Amino acid sequence: YVHKMCWTEWFDRDDPSASGDWETLCRLRKENPGKICPRPAAIEAKTLSGLTVAAAGDVIYKNDITSGFICRNKDQINNKKCNDYRVRFSCYPPFCERGVCWTSWFNRDDPGTTGDWEVLSELKKQNKICDNPLYVDAVTTDTMTPAIYTGETFYMYNPTDGFVCRNKDQTTGKCSDYKVHFGCPCNN
Repeated sequence: YVHKMCWTEWFDRDDPSASGDWETLCRLRKENPGKICPRPAAIEAKTLSGLTVAAAGDVIYKNDITSGFICRNKDQINNKKCNDYRVRFSCYPPFCERGVCWTSWFNRDDPGTTGDWEVLSELKKQNKICDNPLYVDAVTTDTMTPAIYTGETFYMYNPTDGFVCRNKDQTTGKCSDYKVHFGCPCNN
């Protein structure tokens, strides 16, 4: 079954100045009228150099579809300043002009000694996945709980590289078992 969804362009309205990096949905809408759907389905944040939030290592105050993205300098350790982030939102039709077609679910790894590694390059060796996925989604294999609601920390979670949950990053010492699927441009 196929969801149709698309991503907005990337937005970078703020620099990590005095108080932090504030990519709030409210301000982004004001500054980019009509470019963000009324009810986004998801938000993705990356540093300008392309690092995921997890890889950048900042303490994030907000990263959700209601508020947008906020990294506050005061939350960082050792007086570190936040990285400079950009954000984008995924939207459902009719906002989308080009749809996203989803692959089936893949579960190539179990959270063994190091964690759960659902890496795109490895998955491509055994499965037909488009060259440049636009989106990746991860859920637990047992209850289909979206990864973002498990409370676990992810080392990698992006459509370019795939999904990695490392046991050593978890307070429990062990990741859940996840499966992933990728959103690709539809060939229509």
